[in-house]
Amino acid sequence: MSSQQTGIPSTLPKGAPPVRHYLQFADFSTEEYHYLMERAAFIKNKFKTFVRHQTLVDRTLAMIFEKASTRTRVSFEAGMYQMGGSVVHLTTGDSQLGRAEPIEDSAKVISRMTDIVMIRTYEQAKIERFAAHSRVPVINGLTNEFHPCQILADIFTYIEHRGPIAGKTVVWVGDGNNMANTWLQAAASLGFNLRVSTPSGYEVDEKVAVTPRGMGTGSYKTYSDPLEACAGADLVTTDVWTSMGYEAENDARRKAFAAWCVDSQMMAAAKPDALFMHCLPAHRGEEVQADVIDGPQSVVWDEAENRMHVQKALMEYLLLGRQN
Repeated sequence: MSSQQTGIPSTLPKGAPPVRHYLQFADFSTEEYHYLMERAAFIKNKFKTFVRHQTLVDRTLAMIFEKASTRTRVSFEAGMYQMGGSVVHLTTGDSQLGRAEPIEDSAKVISRMTDIVMIRTYEQAKIERFAAHSRVPVINGLTNEFHPCQILADIFTYIEHRGPIAGKTVVWVGDGNNMANTWLQAAASLGFNLRVSTPSGYEVDEKVAVTPRGMGTGSYKTYSDPLEACAGADLVTTDVWTSMGYEAENDARRKAFAAWCVDSQMMAAAKPDALFMHCLPAHRGEEVQADVIDGPQSVVWDEAENRMHVQKALMEYLLLGRQN
Protein backbone atom coordinates (compact mmCIF):
# COMPACT_ATOMS: atom_id res chain seq x y z
CA MET A 1 0.00 0.00 0.00
CA SER A 2 1.53 3.33 -1.03
CA SER A 3 1.80 6.48 1.02
CA GLN A 4 -0.73 8.10 -1.31
CA GLN A 5 -3.28 5.41 -0.44
CA THR A 6 -2.72 5.68 3.33
CA GLY A 7 -2.21 9.41 3.52
CA ILE A 8 0.87 8.82 5.65
CA PRO A 9 4.04 10.54 4.40
CA SER A 10 6.87 8.14 3.67
CA THR A 11 9.56 10.75 4.39
CA LEU A 12 10.01 13.81 6.53
CA PRO A 13 7.65 16.71 5.81
CA LYS A 14 8.52 18.77 2.74
CA GLY A 15 10.14 22.08 3.60
CA ALA A 16 11.35 20.88 7.01
CA PRO A 17 14.70 22.41 8.01
CA PRO A 18 17.70 20.11 7.65
CA VAL A 19 18.49 18.04 10.73
CA ARG A 20 21.41 19.40 12.75
CA HIS A 21 23.51 17.22 15.02
CA TYR A 22 25.91 18.17 17.82
CA LEU A 23 28.65 15.54 17.76
CA GLN A 24 31.69 17.70 18.49
CA PHE A 25 32.35 21.31 19.42
CA ALA A 26 33.36 22.22 15.87
CA ASP A 27 29.84 21.48 14.61
CA PHE A 28 28.67 25.03 15.47
CA SER A 29 29.96 28.41 14.38
CA THR A 30 31.30 31.13 16.65
CA GLU A 31 28.14 33.14 16.09
CA GLU A 32 25.96 30.18 17.04
CA TYR A 33 27.88 29.82 20.30
CA HIS A 34 27.28 33.47 21.12
CA TYR A 35 23.56 32.85 20.66
CA LEU A 36 23.64 29.68 22.79
CA MET A 37 25.42 31.46 25.65
CA GLU A 38 22.85 34.25 25.65
CA ARG A 39 19.98 31.80 25.41
CA ALA A 40 21.36 29.62 28.21
CA ALA A 41 21.59 32.70 30.46
CA PHE A 42 17.97 33.58 29.60
CA ILE A 43 16.77 30.03 30.33
CA LYS A 44 18.78 29.83 33.56
CA ASN A 45 17.29 33.10 34.77
CA LYS A 46 13.81 31.68 34.17
CA PHE A 47 14.74 28.61 36.22
CA LYS A 48 16.19 30.64 39.08
CA THR A 49 13.16 32.92 39.28
CA PHE A 50 10.65 30.04 39.12
CA VAL A 51 9.25 31.16 35.78
CA ARG A 52 8.05 28.30 33.62
CA HIS A 53 9.84 27.97 30.28
CA GLN A 54 8.34 25.11 28.28
CA THR A 55 9.16 25.45 24.63
CA LEU A 56 9.54 21.70 24.11
CA VAL A 57 6.05 20.53 25.10
CA ASP A 58 5.18 17.16 23.50
CA ARG A 59 8.80 16.61 22.42
CA THR A 60 10.55 13.41 23.50
CA LEU A 61 14.24 12.96 24.25
CA ALA A 62 15.78 9.50 23.94
CA MET A 63 18.86 9.06 26.13
CA ILE A 64 21.13 6.15 25.23
CA PHE A 65 23.88 5.14 27.65
CA GLU A 66 26.74 2.75 27.00
CA LYS A 67 28.82 4.55 29.66
CA ALA A 68 27.55 5.15 33.18
CA SER A 69 26.61 8.68 34.13
CA THR A 70 25.39 10.92 36.94
CA ARG A 71 25.61 14.50 35.68
CA THR A 72 24.78 13.70 32.05
CA ARG A 73 21.64 11.76 32.91
CA VAL A 74 20.34 14.15 35.56
CA SER A 75 21.08 17.30 33.56
CA PHE A 76 19.46 16.08 30.34
CA GLU A 77 16.51 14.37 32.01
CA ALA A 78 15.67 17.19 34.43
CA GLY A 79 16.25 19.76 31.71
CA MET A 80 13.89 18.09 29.22
CA TYR A 81 11.14 17.77 31.81
CA GLN A 82 11.56 21.42 32.77
CA MET A 83 11.19 22.37 29.11
CA GLY A 84 7.85 20.53 29.01
CA GLY A 85 9.03 17.42 27.20
CA SER A 86 9.40 13.78 28.15
CA VAL A 87 12.31 11.35 28.31
CA VAL A 88 12.98 7.75 27.32
CA HIS A 89 16.04 6.24 29.04
CA LEU A 90 17.84 3.37 27.31
CA THR A 91 20.96 1.35 28.11
CA THR A 92 22.61 -1.42 26.15
CA GLY A 93 21.34 -3.84 28.78
CA ASP A 94 17.65 -3.10 28.31
CA SER A 95 17.43 -2.54 24.56
CA GLN A 96 18.43 -4.19 21.29
CA LEU A 97 21.51 -1.97 21.27
CA GLY A 98 23.14 -4.56 23.50
CA ARG A 99 21.97 -7.50 21.39
CA ALA A 100 23.92 -6.89 18.20
CA GLU A 101 21.25 -4.92 16.35
CA PRO A 102 23.07 -2.75 13.82
CA ILE A 103 23.47 0.85 14.97
CA GLU A 104 21.97 1.99 11.69
CA ASP A 105 18.76 0.02 12.35
CA SER A 106 18.48 1.35 15.90
CA ALA A 107 18.89 4.90 14.62
CA LYS A 108 16.16 4.47 12.03
CA VAL A 109 13.70 3.10 14.60
CA ILE A 110 14.44 5.37 17.56
CA SER A 111 14.45 8.51 15.44
CA ARG A 112 10.94 7.70 14.13
CA MET A 113 9.56 7.55 17.68
CA THR A 114 11.36 10.42 19.40
CA ASP A 115 12.28 14.02 18.56
CA ILE A 116 15.90 14.22 19.69
CA VAL A 117 18.54 11.72 20.84
CA MET A 118 21.43 12.01 23.30
CA ILE A 119 24.08 9.27 23.24
CA ARG A 120 26.88 8.59 25.73
CA THR A 121 29.13 5.92 24.30
CA TYR A 122 32.70 4.86 23.57
CA GLU A 123 33.92 5.36 20.00
CA GLN A 124 33.02 8.58 18.18
CA ALA A 125 32.42 6.43 15.10
CA LYS A 126 29.37 4.89 16.80
CA ILE A 127 27.58 8.17 17.34
CA GLU A 128 28.49 9.33 13.85
CA ARG A 129 26.98 6.16 12.36
CA PHE A 130 23.84 6.66 14.43
CA ALA A 131 23.53 10.31 13.38
CA ALA A 132 24.00 9.43 9.71
CA HIS A 133 20.81 7.33 9.85
CA SER A 134 18.77 9.47 12.26
CA ARG A 135 15.81 11.60 11.18
CA VAL A 136 16.18 13.76 14.32
CA PRO A 137 19.03 15.69 15.99
CA VAL A 138 21.66 13.66 17.82
CA ILE A 139 23.72 15.08 20.71
CA ASN A 140 27.06 13.75 21.92
CA GLY A 141 26.73 13.19 25.68
CA LEU A 142 30.35 11.92 25.75
CA THR A 143 32.58 9.72 23.62
CA ASN A 144 36.19 8.65 23.98
CA GLU A 145 37.16 11.45 21.62
CA PHE A 146 34.94 14.41 22.57
CA HIS A 147 32.78 15.88 25.34
CA PRO A 148 31.24 19.01 23.77
CA CYS A 149 28.35 19.51 26.21
CA GLN A 150 30.80 19.70 29.13
CA ILE A 151 32.98 22.32 27.46
CA LEU A 152 29.83 24.24 26.53
CA ALA A 153 28.96 24.35 30.24
CA ASP A 154 32.54 25.23 31.22
CA ILE A 155 32.68 28.21 28.88
CA PHE A 156 29.23 29.39 29.98
CA THR A 157 30.42 29.18 33.59
CA TYR A 158 33.52 31.22 32.82
CA ILE A 159 31.44 33.90 31.10
CA GLU A 160 29.07 34.03 34.10
CA HIS A 161 31.95 34.68 36.50
CA ARG A 162 34.47 36.64 34.43
CA GLY A 163 32.87 37.82 31.19
CA PRO A 164 33.93 37.01 27.60
CA ILE A 165 36.48 34.23 27.21
CA ALA A 166 37.97 35.50 23.94
CA GLY A 167 41.61 36.45 24.43
CA LYS A 168 41.83 34.73 27.82
CA THR A 169 44.27 31.96 28.75
CA VAL A 170 42.92 28.51 29.63
CA VAL A 171 45.23 25.81 30.97
CA TRP A 172 44.51 22.10 30.68
CA VAL A 173 46.50 19.98 33.15
CA GLY A 174 46.44 16.19 32.85
CA ASP A 175 45.44 13.62 30.27
CA GLY A 176 45.19 14.44 26.56
CA ASN A 177 41.68 12.97 26.55
CA ASN A 178 38.24 13.84 25.17
CA MET A 179 38.08 16.97 27.31
CA ALA A 180 41.44 18.20 26.05
CA ASN A 181 40.43 17.49 22.45
CA THR A 182 37.27 19.52 22.89
CA TRP A 183 39.10 22.41 24.54
CA LEU A 184 41.32 22.58 21.44
CA GLN A 185 38.28 22.91 19.21
CA ALA A 186 36.72 25.49 21.52
CA ALA A 187 39.88 27.62 21.52
CA ALA A 188 39.90 27.62 17.73
CA SER A 189 36.20 28.54 17.60
CA LEU A 190 36.05 31.17 20.34
CA GLY A 191 39.44 32.83 20.16
CA PHE A 192 41.05 32.11 23.52
CA ASN A 193 44.55 30.81 24.20
CA LEU A 194 44.90 27.22 25.33
CA ARG A 195 47.91 25.74 27.11
CA VAL A 196 48.08 21.98 27.47
CA SER A 197 50.36 20.17 29.90
CA THR A 198 50.36 16.38 29.87
CA PRO A 199 52.86 13.69 30.90
CA SER A 200 54.97 12.20 28.15
CA GLY A 201 53.00 9.55 26.30
CA TYR A 202 49.62 11.10 27.13
CA GLU A 203 49.64 14.05 24.74
CA VAL A 204 46.67 15.29 22.76
CA ASP A 205 46.25 13.53 19.41
CA GLU A 206 46.04 16.47 17.03
CA LYS A 207 44.65 14.26 14.27
CA VAL A 208 41.57 13.75 16.44
CA ALA A 209 41.25 17.30 17.72
CA VAL A 210 41.63 19.08 14.36
CA THR A 211 38.23 20.39 13.36
CA PRO A 212 36.43 19.31 10.20
CA ARG A 213 36.23 22.98 9.18
CA GLY A 214 40.00 23.08 8.98
CA MET A 215 40.45 25.70 11.71
CA GLY A 216 43.52 23.81 12.86
CA THR A 217 45.11 23.66 16.28
CA GLY A 218 47.36 26.71 16.18
CA SER A 219 45.61 28.40 19.09
CA TYR A 220 47.34 26.31 21.74
CA LYS A 221 50.78 25.57 23.15
CA THR A 222 52.09 22.52 24.96
CA TYR A 223 54.10 22.57 28.19
CA SER A 224 56.08 19.79 29.83
CA ASP A 225 55.91 21.61 33.19
CA PRO A 226 52.34 22.13 34.47
CA LEU A 227 53.47 24.89 36.86
CA GLU A 228 54.93 26.85 33.95
CA ALA A 229 51.72 26.32 31.99
CA CYS A 230 49.64 27.82 34.81
CA ALA A 231 51.63 31.06 35.00
CA GLY A 232 49.28 33.99 34.38
CA ALA A 233 46.31 31.79 33.50
CA ASP A 234 42.68 32.93 33.69
CA LEU A 235 41.31 29.40 34.05
CA VAL A 236 42.92 26.15 35.19
CA THR A 237 41.03 22.94 34.51
CA THR A 238 41.63 19.20 34.76
CA ASP A 239 40.00 15.78 34.77
CA VAL A 240 40.56 12.35 36.31
CA TRP A 241 43.79 10.61 35.39
CA THR A 242 41.98 7.45 34.27
CA SER A 243 38.85 7.86 32.15
CA MET A 244 36.18 5.18 31.76
CA GLY A 245 37.43 2.37 29.55
CA TYR A 246 41.07 2.78 30.60
CA GLU A 247 40.87 1.26 34.08
CA ALA A 248 43.52 -1.37 33.26
CA GLU A 249 46.04 1.47 32.98
CA ASN A 250 45.21 2.92 36.39
CA ASP A 251 48.44 1.98 38.21
CA ALA A 252 50.66 3.14 35.36
CA ARG A 253 48.75 6.39 35.06
CA ARG A 254 49.07 7.17 38.77
CA LYS A 255 52.84 7.00 38.45
CA ALA A 256 52.98 8.96 35.20
CA PHE A 257 50.64 11.73 36.38
CA ALA A 258 52.07 12.24 39.88
CA ALA A 259 53.39 15.73 39.03
CA TRP A 260 50.15 16.74 37.28
CA CYS A 261 48.03 17.25 40.40
CA VAL A 262 46.56 20.76 40.43
CA ASP A 263 47.63 22.21 43.77
CA SER A 264 47.74 25.59 45.51
CA GLN A 265 51.15 26.34 44.00
CA MET A 266 49.77 26.04 40.47
CA MET A 267 46.77 28.20 41.31
CA ALA A 268 49.07 30.78 42.91
CA ALA A 269 51.02 30.92 39.65
CA ALA A 270 47.82 31.77 37.78
CA LYS A 271 46.19 35.20 37.94
CA PRO A 272 44.80 36.20 41.36
CA ASP A 273 41.24 35.97 40.02
CA ALA A 274 41.81 32.73 38.08
CA LEU A 275 39.09 30.09 38.25
CA PHE A 276 39.45 26.34 38.75
CA MET A 277 37.19 23.83 36.98
CA HIS A 278 36.78 20.07 36.95
CA CYS A 279 34.12 18.15 35.03
CA LEU A 280 33.65 15.68 37.94
CA PRO A 281 33.72 13.16 39.48
CA ALA A 282 36.94 14.24 41.19
CA HIS A 283 39.54 12.32 43.17
CA ARG A 284 40.98 14.65 45.78
CA GLY A 285 44.67 14.01 46.27
CA GLU A 286 45.09 12.70 42.72
CA GLU A 287 44.37 15.11 39.86
CA VAL A 288 43.50 17.95 42.27
CA GLN A 289 44.21 18.81 45.88
CA ALA A 290 41.25 19.25 48.22
CA ASP A 291 42.19 22.84 49.08
CA VAL A 292 41.87 23.74 45.38
CA ILE A 293 38.61 22.04 44.42
CA ASP A 294 37.01 23.09 47.72
CA GLY A 295 38.69 26.49 47.76
CA PRO A 296 37.51 29.99 46.80
CA GLN A 297 38.73 29.83 43.19
CA SER A 298 36.76 26.67 42.43
CA VAL A 299 33.49 26.95 40.49
CA VAL A 300 32.92 23.24 39.99
CA TRP A 301 29.40 23.23 41.44
CA ASP A 302 28.24 26.09 39.21
CA GLU A 303 29.93 24.25 36.36
CA ALA A 304 28.02 21.04 37.11
CA GLU A 305 24.65 22.82 37.35
CA ASN A 306 25.28 24.70 34.13
CA ARG A 307 25.32 21.45 32.19
CA MET A 308 21.55 21.49 32.53
CA HIS A 309 21.07 25.08 31.44
CA VAL A 310 23.30 24.98 28.35
CA GLN A 311 21.84 21.64 27.29
CA LYS A 312 18.32 23.07 27.54
CA ALA A 313 19.41 25.87 25.21
CA LEU A 314 21.10 23.35 22.93
CA MET A 315 18.06 21.06 22.66
CA GLU A 316 15.78 24.02 22.03
CA TYR A 317 18.08 25.31 19.29
CA LEU A 318 18.39 21.94 17.55
CA LEU A 319 14.62 21.41 17.61
CA LEU A 320 13.24 24.92 17.11
CA GLY A 321 16.07 27.08 15.81
CA ARG A 322 16.64 30.59 17.12
CA GLN A 323 14.07 31.97 19.51
CA ASN A 324 13.33 35.65 20.13
